[in-house]
Amino acid sequence: MNDKYEFTGETKNCLGHTLHRIRALRDIGYDVVAGEDVVAGDLGGWLECEDNLSPIGNAWVYDNASVYNNALVSDNARIYDNARIYDNSQIYDNAEIVHNAAIFGKARLYGEARVCGKARVYGDAQIYGKALVYDNARIYDNAQICDSAWIYGAAKVCGEARIYDDAEIFDNAWIFGKAIICGGSLICSNMG
Repeated sequence: MNDKYEFTGETKNCLGHTLHRIRALRDIGYDVVAGEDVVAGDLGGWLECEDNLSPIGNAWVYDNASVYNNALVSDNARIYDNARIYDNSQIYDNAEIVHNAAIFGKARLYGEARVCGKARVYGDAQIYGKALVYDNARIYDNAQICDSAWIYGAAKVCGEARIYDDAEIFDNAWIFGKAIICGGSLICSNMG
């Protein structure tokens, strides 16, 4: 047991996993997106087990968001809307995942990084710093997105690729192998 949240007794099935709705047992901290505090009694999202959400810090799972398998949300990280985090992935520090985004495999999201829209981050990929991944972007394998880099549209970054500084990868661009994109680079693919 912990003093941060409890299971409400409400359950749902997600791909063969029984998830439990959570309720805050104490005030958790300021929610920047909603502009309000999470207070004792507020309902949260869905966990498979207590190991999915750290009882320490201000991390929280909101709305209809789901965390299962061995995934972990910790520190001050937040997961909103219908976002999912599963397998052995982790989100920590002040990172956020929102909308219908998903993080899975052994992926890591940390710092002040944010993943939104229908973006997917998986494999051993890492998103950190103030990086932003959104729309239908896919980040996978051992790719790293960091600093203030933005990946969006239907862009794919994979392999050992590293995108950092203020670089932007968008449209249908596909960055792979051991590519390094940095500085103020803009990489896109206009197929029209």
